[in-house]
This record gives sequence, structure tokens and C-alpha cells, in this order.
Amino acid sequence: MKIFEKTKSLIYSLLKKSERYTQTDMVYLAKGGFWLTLGQIVSTAASLLLAIAFANLLDPVTYGNYRYILSLVGILSVFALTGMGTAVTQAVARGFEGSFYSAFKEKLRFGVLASITATCLSGYYFFKGNYLLPVPLLISAIFSPLMLASQIYGSFLVGRRLFSIQAKYNVFSRIVSAGAIITTLFITKNLFWIIAVYFVSNTFLNYSFYLLTKLKLKPNKKEDSETLSYGKHLSLMSIISTIANYLDRILLFTLVGSTQLAVYSFAILIPDQIKGLMKQSVGTLAFPKLSIKPRKEIKLNIMQKFWKLFFLTGIVAVIYVIIAPFLYKIFFPRYLDSIPYSQLFALSFIAVPITLLSTIFQAQMMKKELYLIRIVPIVRIILLLFLTPIYGILGVIMGQIGAAFFYLALILFLFRKF
Repeated sequence: MKIFEKTKSLIYSLLKKSERYTQTDMVYLAKGGFWLTLGQIVSTAASLLLAIAFANLLDPVTYGNYRYILSLVGILSVFALTGMGTAVTQAVARGFEGSFYSAFKEKLRFGVLASITATCLSGYYFFKGNYLLPVPLLISAIFSPLMLASQIYGSFLVGRRLFSIQAKYNVFSRIVSAGAIITTLFITKNLFWIIAVYFVSNTFLNYSFYLLTKLKLKPNKKEDSETLSYGKHLSLMSIISTIANYLDRILLFTLVGSTQLAVYSFAILIPDQIKGLMKQSVGTLAFPKLSIKPRKEIKLNIMQKFWKLFFLTGIVAVIYVIIAPFLYKIFFPRYLDSIPYSQLFALSFIAVPITLLSTIFQAQMMKKELYLIRIVPIVRIILLLFLTPIYGILGVIMGQIGAAFFYLALILFLFRKF
């Protein structure tokens, strides 16, 4: 026990000394970063295991259809107030926890619009003679409002800085959901059952953790009257970016078919997981602290942190480009055509350091700057619409990377006026 205490004290001392060089609260970073990183690593591993199962148990045509359906559902999520989570985290970090309750009800209420739209689309495809899409869309209409509204528990936990609990809940959800889908793949290759298991498992898990958070942590009833309004502002801003996030898959499916969509999906799979791992840790850890710090204090050393993170991200990108061929030969042998696209897509890792600066605008509720940033998805959509019909998968990736570099330039420009 004494050895443990001495080791803990030594680590604490080293972290405090390192703060002179990093200009960062290293103790906070170590505590929160450990749980977030652990949670992300386990979640990423679960996602990769699921991807391996899809790659080896499901044919590319069916997998392409699966990705297309989830992309349609992803676009419909714009009705469920996607920006409300950020507003809740910001409010909870300042002690206004009542938004946990009101945001859930608001997201659920607006989520009904997603259900109505999904039902209309289901009827449209049915009368058009497409019998593959109607049933999955009806399943999404039933489950997606509650599934999306319940995710608010994660925003509350981040605002409270309960990173260990958030990580544990997230890990459990990913493992159970991935396990359920993998089990389904061994039993059947029917797209209907795969989609059904996806929605049922995720809805059950999200709502269970929402109730658990509500009952165990008992959020206070204090509310900031600006929170819901701010959440709706963020949601309005995110409509175009949400469409941009899924437009690549919609265009590829429409223009070149489900098989090429499957190739593209596996090309971006590992880079997206790596990028998500880094972005989640950076944004989630930074947000609560940036919400309560004055702007002058933030500006003192944030750019040093940005360029250090930029350099680190570049190293990760180079390493990935080198090892990508080996990874695909081992885990995704059906998708070797994805390798060069995946290596090129590693350039999109520049989105990681951008997250640090964009989080400042969100944490400080800088609505004007946040609206200006929404130019980026518009640029991305224009690039995708122009390049995809000409170059196919390569055009999609070029569009993504072009938008990322434009985002970098815009963020740096806006931050000069911060």
C-alpha cells in the first residue's frame, strides 16, 4: 500500500512539474484523459471487431445497402436537435443541471419529426417498387426518437467531468451493441434483422443509461434560460454539416452502387476511428474547462497547444500510411482496393487539432463565429457534388480533404480575432 501511495505521489509530482512546459493542467488531463482514452480504445476495438465481422461474413452488396440505410437515418437525425448535447454540457459545467431533463423532452419532441419523415420515405420507396428500404426506415421511425434523445446522458456526464462513468457506459454500450450485431451475422445475413438488432440494442442501452444517470446522480433542477435556445441554435447550425457528413455515401450509392460504397466505407473506417479517438479526447476534456475560463486566459497559450497537437497528428498520419497495407491484408482481405484511398484519407487527420480551437467557440457560446464555421459543410457539399460524379471514390476523398484544409484556414483566421 505504501508503494502504491509513493508511486501515486511521484506521478502527481512529475505531472505538476511538466505543466511548466505544456502550459496545461496535466493532473486533470491524466485523470480525465485516462478514462476517455481507455473508453475510446475499447470502443474502437469493438467497432473494428464489428467491421471485421462485416468484412468477412457479409457480401459487399448487402454491406453497401446497410451503410446506405444508416446514412439516410443519419440525415434524418437533424430533426432530433443534434446540437443540444453541447449546450447541456456547457450548462452543466456551470452548475445548471436542469437542462438534463428539459433537453431530453425537447429532443424527444423534435424526434417525432424524424419519425414522420422516415415513415413518409418508407411509403415513397414502397410505391416506387423498392422493397428493400421501406421496412428498415419504419424500424428507424419507431426507435430513433428515443434512441437519440437518450444520448443526452453522455453530455451531462461530460459536463460534470465524470469521465470514468461516461467511459464505462460508452464501453458497455459499444461492446453489447457490437456483440448483438456480430451474433446476428452468424445467424442470418438478412438486412432486415441486422437493422432491427442495431436499433433495438442501441435504443435499449441509451435509455437504460439515461435512467441510470437520472436515478443515481440526481441532477439538480437549476436551469439557464439560454440553454435550450443555444442548443437549438447549434442544431440549426449543424443541419448542413449533418447532411455533408452523409452526402458522400448517398452520392456513391446513387452514382456507382452499393459495392463501391462498401469499398469506400472500409477505406475511411480505420482513419475515422483513429481520428475519432483523438478528437473525442481533445474536445471532451477541453470543453468543461474552456466553458468557465475567461477569454484572455484561454488565448495566452492555446496556440502552442494547437501546434504541438498538429505535429503529433502528423506523426500519427505518417505511421498509419505505412502500416495500412498490412492491416487491410490481415483484417479486410476482400477490400484491398480500399488501401490507396485509405492512405490518402489520412490527410483528413488535420481535423484533430482544429477541434481544439473550434471547441473554444462552442464553450464560450460565440454564436457569430459558430455560424461562420458552418460555411465549411457548404464548401464540402459543393466539392462532393462537383468531384464525385467525375472521380467516384477518389472524388469523395478529395472533397473531404479539401474541406478539411479550408476548415483549418478559416478557424485560424477567426481565432486571430478571438
